Amino acid sequence: MVALPALVSGLDAELVRLGYKDSTMVWYRGCWRRLQKYFAARGAEEFSLDVAMAWVDQACGGFFGKEQAGTLKPNDIYMFRVAAMLGEYAAHGAVLRRYNRSVSKLDGPGAEAVARFQAHLRAAGLSASTVRTYGTLAGEFVAFTGTRGGLACCDANMIGAFVATLAGYQFKTVEQKLCAVRSFLRFASADGLVDGACLEAVPAARSARQARIPSVWDPGEVTRILDAIDRDNPCGKRDYAIILLIARLGLRGVDIRRLEFADFDWAGNRLFVVQAKTGDRVQLPLLKEVGWAVIDYIRHGRPDSDCPQVFLRHLAPIGPFSDQEHLHGILVKHARVAHVPVSEKRRHGMHSLRHTLATQFGGRHAGRADRRHPRAPVRPVGRRLPEVVAGAAGQVRAGPGRAGV
Repeated sequence: MVALPALVSGLDAELVRLGYKDSTMVWYRGCWRRLQKYFAARGAEEFSLDVAMAWVDQACGGFFGKEQAGTLKPNDIYMFRVAAMLGEYAAHGAVLRRYNRSVSKLDGPGAEAVARFQAHLRAAGLSASTVRTYGTLAGEFVAFTGTRGGLACCDANMIGAFVATLAGYQFKTVEQKLCAVRSFLRFASADGLVDGACLEAVPAARSARQARIPSVWDPGEVTRILDAIDRDNPCGKRDYAIILLIARLGLRGVDIRRLEFADFDWAGNRLFVVQAKTGDRVQLPLLKEVGWAVIDYIRHGRPDSDCPQVFLRHLAPIGPFSDQEHLHGILVKHARVAHVPVSEKRRHGMHSLRHTLATQFGGRHAGRADRRHPRAPVRPVGRRLPEVVAGAAGQVRAGPGRAGV
Protein backbone atom coordinates (compact mmCIF):
# COMPACT_ATOMS: atom_id res chain seq x y z
CA MET A 1 0.00 0.00 0.00
CA VAL A 2 1.00 3.61 -0.46
CA ALA A 3 1.47 6.21 2.26
CA LEU A 4 -1.56 8.49 2.50
CA PRO A 5 0.40 11.80 2.12
CA ALA A 6 2.05 10.54 -1.09
CA LEU A 7 -1.28 9.32 -2.45
CA VAL A 8 -2.98 12.66 -1.72
CA SER A 9 -0.09 14.55 -3.33
CA GLY A 10 -0.27 12.43 -6.49
CA LEU A 11 -4.07 12.75 -6.75
CA ASP A 12 -3.84 16.51 -6.20
CA ALA A 13 -1.47 16.84 -9.15
CA GLU A 14 -3.69 14.64 -11.34
CA LEU A 15 -6.82 16.66 -10.63
CA VAL A 16 -4.98 19.87 -11.46
CA ARG A 17 -3.80 18.27 -14.72
CA LEU A 18 -7.40 17.33 -15.53
CA GLY A 19 -8.48 20.94 -15.15
CA TYR A 20 -10.42 20.93 -11.88
CA LYS A 21 -11.34 24.46 -10.80
CA ASP A 22 -9.39 26.22 -8.06
CA SER A 23 -12.50 26.40 -5.87
CA THR A 24 -13.05 22.66 -6.26
CA MET A 25 -9.44 21.95 -5.36
CA VAL A 26 -9.77 24.05 -2.21
CA TRP A 27 -12.74 21.88 -1.18
CA TYR A 28 -10.90 18.61 -1.94
CA ARG A 29 -7.81 19.71 -0.04
CA GLY A 30 -9.92 20.57 2.98
CA CYS A 31 -11.48 17.09 2.90
CA TRP A 32 -8.06 15.46 2.52
CA ARG A 33 -6.75 17.32 5.58
CA ARG A 34 -9.70 16.06 7.63
CA LEU A 35 -9.15 12.55 6.33
CA GLN A 36 -5.44 12.64 7.16
CA LYS A 37 -6.23 13.74 10.74
CA TYR A 38 -8.66 10.81 11.02
CA PHE A 39 -5.95 8.38 9.85
CA ALA A 40 -3.36 9.91 12.18
CA ALA A 41 -5.69 9.62 15.19
CA ARG A 42 -5.87 5.89 14.50
CA GLY A 43 -2.16 5.43 13.88
CA ALA A 44 -2.72 4.52 10.22
CA GLU A 45 0.07 5.69 7.93
CA GLU A 46 -0.83 3.80 4.74
CA PHE A 47 -4.02 4.34 2.82
CA SER A 48 -6.84 1.89 3.51
CA LEU A 49 -10.20 2.17 1.75
CA ASP A 50 -11.92 0.61 4.76
CA VAL A 51 -10.56 3.30 7.09
CA ALA A 52 -11.45 5.99 4.54
CA MET A 53 -15.03 4.71 4.34
CA ALA A 54 -15.24 4.68 8.14
CA TRP A 55 -14.28 8.37 7.99
CA VAL A 56 -17.03 8.98 5.42
CA ASP A 57 -19.56 7.24 7.65
CA GLN A 58 -18.55 9.40 10.62
CA ALA A 59 -18.28 12.67 8.68
CA CYS A 60 -21.74 12.24 7.17
CA GLY A 61 -23.42 11.23 10.42
CA GLY A 62 -24.05 7.66 9.31
CA PHE A 63 -23.54 7.55 5.54
CA PHE A 64 -24.46 3.90 5.07
CA GLY A 65 -27.55 4.15 7.24
CA LYS A 66 -28.70 7.13 5.18
CA GLU A 67 -28.01 5.17 2.01
CA GLN A 68 -30.29 2.36 3.14
CA ALA A 69 -32.99 4.83 4.12
CA GLY A 70 -32.70 6.78 0.90
CA THR A 71 -31.94 10.05 2.72
CA LEU A 72 -28.47 10.84 1.36
CA LYS A 73 -27.78 14.50 0.64
CA PRO A 74 -25.53 15.79 -2.17
CA ASN A 75 -22.75 16.64 0.28
CA ASP A 76 -22.82 13.06 1.62
CA ILE A 77 -22.24 11.75 -1.90
CA TYR A 78 -19.41 14.22 -2.45
CA MET A 79 -17.70 13.00 0.73
CA PHE A 80 -18.05 9.41 -0.46
CA ARG A 81 -16.51 10.47 -3.75
CA VAL A 82 -13.45 11.83 -1.91
CA ALA A 83 -12.70 8.40 -0.41
CA ALA A 84 -13.65 6.45 -3.54
CA MET A 85 -11.42 8.63 -5.72
CA LEU A 86 -8.43 7.97 -3.46
CA GLY A 87 -9.14 4.25 -3.66
CA GLU A 88 -9.35 4.35 -7.46
CA TYR A 89 -6.15 6.36 -7.76
CA ALA A 90 -4.33 4.01 -5.40
CA ALA A 91 -5.43 0.98 -7.43
CA HIS A 92 -5.15 2.29 -10.98
CA GLY A 93 -3.16 5.52 -10.93
CA ALA A 94 -6.04 7.31 -12.65
CA VAL A 95 -9.25 9.16 -11.81
CA LEU A 96 -12.16 6.98 -12.88
CA ARG A 97 -15.95 6.99 -13.01
CA ARG A 98 -16.11 10.71 -13.36
CA TYR A 99 -19.54 10.95 -14.99
CA ASN A 100 -18.06 11.91 -18.38
CA ARG A 101 -16.11 14.84 -16.94
CA SER A 102 -12.85 13.45 -18.36
CA VAL A 103 -14.29 13.54 -21.87
CA SER A 104 -14.97 17.27 -21.67
CA LYS A 105 -11.37 17.81 -20.50
CA LEU A 106 -9.81 16.03 -23.47
CA ASP A 107 -7.70 18.22 -25.71
CA GLY A 108 -5.18 17.90 -28.48
CA PRO A 109 -4.76 14.58 -30.31
CA GLY A 110 -7.07 12.72 -27.93
CA ALA A 111 -10.02 15.02 -28.50
CA GLU A 112 -9.39 15.02 -32.25
CA ALA A 113 -9.31 11.22 -32.32
CA VAL A 114 -12.65 10.95 -30.49
CA ALA A 115 -14.21 13.57 -32.78
CA ARG A 116 -13.08 11.68 -35.89
CA PHE A 117 -14.36 8.44 -34.37
CA GLN A 118 -17.79 9.96 -33.84
CA ALA A 119 -17.80 11.30 -37.41
CA HIS A 120 -16.94 7.79 -38.59
CA LEU A 121 -19.90 6.36 -36.67
CA ARG A 122 -22.27 8.96 -38.11
CA ALA A 123 -21.07 8.17 -41.62
CA ALA A 124 -21.76 4.49 -40.91
CA GLY A 125 -25.40 5.38 -40.20
CA LEU A 126 -25.45 4.76 -36.44
CA SER A 127 -28.11 6.53 -34.38
CA ALA A 128 -27.34 9.80 -32.63
CA SER A 129 -27.63 8.14 -29.20
CA THR A 130 -25.14 5.41 -30.17
CA VAL A 131 -22.70 7.97 -31.57
CA ARG A 132 -22.93 10.01 -28.38
CA THR A 133 -22.58 7.00 -26.06
CA TYR A 134 -19.68 5.42 -27.95
CA GLY A 135 -17.97 8.79 -28.17
CA THR A 136 -18.30 9.28 -24.43
CA LEU A 137 -16.98 5.81 -23.62
CA ALA A 138 -14.15 6.14 -26.13
CA GLY A 139 -13.29 9.44 -24.44
CA GLU A 140 -13.06 7.68 -21.09
CA PHE A 141 -10.61 5.20 -22.57
CA VAL A 142 -8.55 7.93 -24.26
CA ALA A 143 -8.47 9.88 -20.99
CA PHE A 144 -7.17 6.75 -19.26
CA THR A 145 -4.42 6.30 -21.84
CA GLY A 146 -3.44 9.92 -21.18
CA THR A 147 -2.24 8.87 -17.72
CA ARG A 148 0.11 6.33 -19.33
CA GLY A 149 1.68 8.17 -22.25
CA GLY A 150 -1.27 8.49 -24.60
CA LEU A 151 -2.65 6.42 -27.47
CA ALA A 152 0.78 6.07 -29.05
CA CYS A 153 1.82 3.91 -26.09
CA CYS A 154 -1.34 1.77 -26.13
CA ASP A 155 -0.59 -1.95 -25.81
CA ALA A 156 -2.07 -5.07 -24.26
CA ASN A 157 -0.83 -4.12 -20.79
CA MET A 158 -2.51 -0.72 -20.95
CA ILE A 159 -5.77 -2.26 -22.14
CA GLY A 160 -5.56 -4.82 -19.35
CA ALA A 161 -5.10 -2.02 -16.83
CA PHE A 162 -8.16 -0.22 -18.22
CA VAL A 163 -10.25 -3.40 -18.06
CA ALA A 164 -9.23 -3.79 -14.42
CA THR A 165 -10.86 -0.43 -13.67
CA LEU A 166 -14.24 -1.87 -14.67
CA ALA A 167 -14.37 -4.17 -11.65
CA GLY A 168 -17.58 -3.54 -9.72
CA TYR A 169 -19.66 -2.35 -12.66
CA GLN A 170 -22.81 -4.20 -13.66
CA PHE A 171 -22.30 -6.78 -16.40
CA LYS A 172 -24.21 -4.83 -19.02
CA THR A 173 -22.15 -1.73 -18.27
CA VAL A 174 -18.90 -3.66 -18.71
CA GLU A 175 -20.20 -5.17 -21.93
CA GLN A 176 -21.14 -1.74 -23.30
CA LYS A 177 -17.81 -0.17 -22.36
CA LEU A 178 -15.81 -3.00 -23.93
CA CYS A 179 -17.89 -2.86 -27.12
CA ALA A 180 -17.23 0.88 -27.38
CA VAL A 181 -13.51 0.46 -26.74
CA ARG A 182 -13.32 -2.35 -29.29
CA SER A 183 -15.10 -0.18 -31.87
CA PHE A 184 -12.80 2.76 -31.15
CA LEU A 185 -9.64 0.63 -31.39
CA ARG A 186 -10.85 -0.81 -34.69
CA PHE A 187 -11.18 2.74 -35.99
CA ALA A 188 -7.91 3.87 -34.41
CA SER A 189 -6.04 0.93 -35.92
CA ALA A 190 -7.34 1.72 -39.40
CA ASP A 191 -6.41 5.38 -38.81
CA GLY A 192 -2.87 4.46 -37.79
CA LEU A 193 -3.26 5.68 -34.21
CA VAL A 194 -2.63 2.32 -32.50
CA ASP A 195 -1.16 -1.03 -33.38
CA GLY A 196 -3.64 -3.54 -34.75
CA ALA A 197 -2.66 -6.01 -32.03
CA CYS A 198 -4.40 -3.80 -29.45
CA LEU A 199 -7.78 -4.85 -30.80
CA GLU A 200 -7.06 -8.47 -29.95
CA ALA A 201 -6.25 -7.51 -26.35
CA VAL A 202 -9.81 -6.38 -25.60
CA PRO A 203 -11.51 -9.31 -23.85
CA ALA A 204 -14.98 -10.51 -24.72
CA ALA A 205 -17.56 -9.94 -21.98
CA ARG A 206 -18.80 -13.21 -20.53
CA SER A 207 -22.48 -13.55 -21.28
CA ALA A 208 -23.60 -15.98 -18.59
CA ARG A 209 -25.35 -13.29 -16.57
CA GLN A 210 -27.38 -12.10 -19.54
CA ALA A 211 -29.84 -14.90 -19.04
CA ARG A 212 -31.25 -13.63 -15.78
CA ILE A 213 -34.96 -12.88 -15.71
CA PRO A 214 -35.80 -9.17 -16.10
CA SER A 215 -37.10 -7.47 -12.97
CA VAL A 216 -40.79 -6.64 -12.88
CA TRP A 217 -43.18 -4.90 -10.51
CA ASP A 218 -46.32 -6.45 -9.17
CA PRO A 219 -49.36 -4.65 -10.71
CA GLY A 220 -50.44 -3.75 -7.19
CA GLU A 221 -47.08 -2.07 -6.57
CA VAL A 222 -47.45 0.04 -9.69
CA THR A 223 -50.91 1.09 -8.51
CA ARG A 224 -49.56 2.03 -5.09
CA ILE A 225 -46.78 4.10 -6.67
CA LEU A 226 -49.24 5.98 -8.87
CA ASP A 227 -51.62 6.56 -5.95
CA ALA A 228 -48.75 7.95 -3.84
CA ILE A 229 -47.89 10.72 -6.31
CA ASP A 230 -48.97 14.18 -5.19
CA ARG A 231 -50.92 15.36 -8.23
CA ASP A 232 -51.62 18.76 -6.68
CA ASN A 233 -47.95 19.53 -7.27
CA PRO A 234 -46.75 20.47 -10.79
CA CYS A 235 -43.90 17.97 -10.59
CA GLY A 236 -46.33 15.33 -9.37
CA LYS A 237 -48.53 15.93 -12.41
CA ARG A 238 -45.52 15.49 -14.66
CA ASP A 239 -44.25 12.36 -12.92
CA TYR A 240 -47.72 10.79 -12.89
CA ALA A 241 -48.07 11.28 -16.65
CA ILE A 242 -44.56 9.97 -17.35
CA ILE A 243 -45.02 6.81 -15.28
CA LEU A 244 -48.42 6.16 -16.87
CA LEU A 245 -46.99 6.47 -20.37
CA ILE A 246 -44.40 3.81 -19.57
CA ALA A 247 -46.62 1.53 -17.48
CA ARG A 248 -49.59 1.60 -19.87
CA LEU A 249 -48.02 2.07 -23.31
CA GLY A 250 -44.51 0.70 -22.79
CA LEU A 251 -42.66 3.75 -24.07
CA ARG A 252 -38.95 4.01 -23.48
CA GLY A 253 -37.69 6.80 -21.26
CA VAL A 254 -35.78 8.42 -24.12
CA ASP A 255 -38.93 8.53 -26.25
CA ILE A 256 -40.88 10.17 -23.43
CA ARG A 257 -38.17 12.79 -22.96
CA ARG A 258 -38.46 13.62 -26.66
CA LEU A 259 -42.26 13.64 -26.89
CA GLU A 260 -43.54 16.79 -28.58
CA PHE A 261 -46.99 18.36 -28.81
CA ALA A 262 -47.20 17.45 -32.49
CA ASP A 263 -46.93 13.74 -31.58
CA PHE A 264 -50.42 13.79 -30.04
CA ASP A 265 -53.51 13.35 -32.22
CA TRP A 266 -56.08 14.43 -29.65
CA ALA A 267 -59.07 14.19 -31.96
CA GLY A 268 -58.10 10.68 -33.05
CA ASN A 269 -57.00 9.54 -29.58
CA ARG A 270 -53.62 8.47 -30.96
CA LEU A 271 -49.99 8.99 -30.10
CA PHE A 272 -47.24 8.85 -32.73
CA VAL A 273 -43.70 8.09 -31.60
CA VAL A 274 -40.49 7.98 -33.61
CA GLN A 275 -38.37 5.59 -31.58
CA ALA A 276 -34.88 6.76 -30.71
CA LYS A 277 -33.59 3.18 -30.68
CA THR A 278 -34.94 1.93 -34.01
CA GLY A 279 -35.95 5.07 -35.89
CA ASP A 280 -39.35 3.48 -36.57
CA ARG A 281 -42.53 5.55 -36.33
CA VAL A 282 -45.20 3.74 -34.34
CA GLN A 283 -48.81 4.57 -33.54
CA LEU A 284 -50.27 3.88 -30.10
CA PRO A 285 -53.77 4.30 -28.69
CA LEU A 286 -54.09 7.28 -26.37
CA LEU A 287 -55.82 5.59 -23.46
CA LYS A 288 -58.23 7.67 -21.39
CA GLU A 289 -56.25 7.81 -18.15
CA VAL A 290 -53.01 8.49 -20.03
CA GLY A 291 -54.50 11.26 -22.17
CA TRP A 292 -56.08 13.08 -19.26
CA ALA A 293 -52.90 12.80 -17.17
CA VAL A 294 -50.89 14.45 -19.96
CA ILE A 295 -53.55 17.16 -20.40
CA ASP A 296 -53.62 17.85 -16.66
CA TYR A 297 -49.85 18.35 -16.66
CA ILE A 298 -49.85 20.56 -19.74
CA ARG A 299 -52.67 22.80 -18.54
CA HIS A 300 -51.96 22.98 -14.82
CA GLY A 301 -48.37 21.90 -14.20
CA ARG A 302 -46.08 22.57 -17.13
CA PRO A 303 -43.91 25.71 -16.86
CA ASP A 304 -44.43 28.41 -19.47
CA SER A 305 -42.01 27.55 -22.24
CA ASP A 306 -41.77 27.64 -26.02
CA CYS A 307 -40.01 24.24 -26.04
CA PRO A 308 -41.77 21.75 -28.33
CA GLN A 309 -41.14 18.93 -25.85
CA VAL A 310 -44.09 18.16 -23.59
CA PHE A 311 -42.19 17.18 -20.44
CA LEU A 312 -39.78 19.68 -18.91
CA ARG A 313 -37.43 20.06 -15.99
CA HIS A 314 -38.96 22.29 -13.32
CA LEU A 315 -35.75 23.78 -11.94
CA ALA A 316 -33.78 26.50 -13.67
CA PRO A 317 -32.77 26.39 -16.38
CA ILE A 318 -36.26 25.24 -17.31
CA GLY A 319 -36.22 23.16 -20.47
CA PRO A 320 -36.41 19.61 -21.82
CA PHE A 321 -34.66 16.69 -20.18
CA SER A 322 -31.28 15.82 -21.64
CA ASP A 323 -30.71 12.40 -23.17
CA GLN A 324 -28.40 11.61 -20.23
CA GLU A 325 -31.28 11.90 -17.73
CA HIS A 326 -32.86 8.46 -17.43
CA LEU A 327 -35.77 9.48 -15.15
CA HIS A 328 -34.73 6.70 -12.77
CA GLY A 329 -34.97 8.96 -9.73
CA ILE A 330 -38.61 9.79 -10.48
CA LEU A 331 -39.73 6.20 -10.09
CA VAL A 332 -37.54 5.49 -7.05
CA LYS A 333 -38.72 8.65 -5.27
CA HIS A 334 -42.41 7.79 -5.56
CA ALA A 335 -41.81 4.09 -4.82
CA ARG A 336 -40.27 5.06 -1.49
CA VAL A 337 -43.18 7.38 -0.70
CA ALA A 338 -45.53 4.47 -1.43
CA HIS A 339 -43.41 2.19 0.81
CA VAL A 340 -42.79 -0.15 -2.10
CA PRO A 341 -39.50 -1.98 -1.44
CA VAL A 342 -36.60 -0.84 -3.61
CA SER A 343 -33.45 -2.94 -3.36
CA GLU A 344 -30.26 -3.63 -5.27
CA LYS A 345 -31.37 -7.24 -5.82
CA ARG A 346 -33.67 -6.21 -8.63
CA ARG A 347 -33.57 -3.47 -11.19
CA HIS A 348 -36.00 -0.68 -10.47
CA GLY A 349 -35.52 1.85 -13.24
CA MET A 350 -38.15 3.04 -15.67
CA HIS A 351 -37.32 0.17 -18.02
CA SER A 352 -38.58 -2.30 -15.42
CA LEU A 353 -42.08 -0.89 -15.95
CA ARG A 354 -41.87 -1.99 -19.58
CA HIS A 355 -41.02 -5.53 -18.45
CA THR A 356 -43.98 -5.37 -16.08
CA LEU A 357 -46.31 -4.44 -18.93
CA ALA A 358 -44.88 -7.28 -21.01
CA THR A 359 -45.77 -9.86 -18.36
CA GLN A 360 -49.37 -8.65 -18.33
CA PHE A 361 -49.66 -9.65 -22.00
CA GLY A 362 -48.13 -13.07 -21.51
CA GLY A 363 -44.77 -11.95 -22.87
CA ARG A 364 -46.00 -12.20 -26.48
CA HIS A 365 -46.74 -8.73 -27.82
CA ALA A 366 -45.47 -7.17 -24.59
CA GLY A 367 -47.59 -4.06 -25.06
CA ARG A 368 -44.38 -2.31 -25.89
CA ALA A 369 -43.84 0.46 -28.36
CA ASP A 370 -41.13 -1.49 -30.22
CA ARG A 371 -43.46 -4.40 -30.93
CA ARG A 372 -46.83 -4.63 -32.60
CA HIS A 373 -49.14 -3.21 -29.97
CA PRO A 374 -51.95 -5.56 -28.88
CA ARG A 375 -55.23 -4.24 -30.13
CA ALA A 376 -57.00 -4.19 -26.82
CA PRO A 377 -60.24 -2.19 -26.67
CA VAL A 378 -59.22 1.46 -26.72
CA ARG A 379 -60.86 3.79 -24.25
CA PRO A 380 -60.75 7.17 -25.98
CA VAL A 381 -60.12 10.40 -24.16
CA GLY A 382 -63.85 10.98 -24.38
CA ARG A 383 -64.32 14.13 -26.43
CA ARG A 384 -62.42 16.36 -28.77
CA LEU A 385 -61.62 18.86 -26.07
CA PRO A 386 -61.99 22.07 -28.12
CA GLU A 387 -60.91 24.16 -25.15
CA VAL A 388 -57.71 22.15 -24.83
CA VAL A 389 -56.54 21.94 -28.41
CA ALA A 390 -55.25 25.32 -29.55
CA GLY A 391 -53.78 26.66 -32.73
CA ALA A 392 -53.36 25.23 -36.17
CA ALA A 393 -50.65 22.84 -34.99
CA GLY A 394 -53.01 21.35 -32.40
CA GLN A 395 -50.69 22.20 -29.53
CA VAL A 396 -52.00 22.32 -26.00
CA ARG A 397 -51.45 25.47 -24.03
CA ALA A 398 -49.11 25.20 -21.10
CA GLY A 399 -50.19 26.10 -17.60
CA PRO A 400 -48.42 28.42 -15.18
CA GLY A 401 -46.89 25.76 -12.92
CA ARG A 402 -43.24 26.17 -12.02
CA ALA A 403 -42.93 24.64 -8.58
CA GLY A 404 -41.15 21.41 -7.82
CA VAL A 405 -37.85 19.75 -8.35
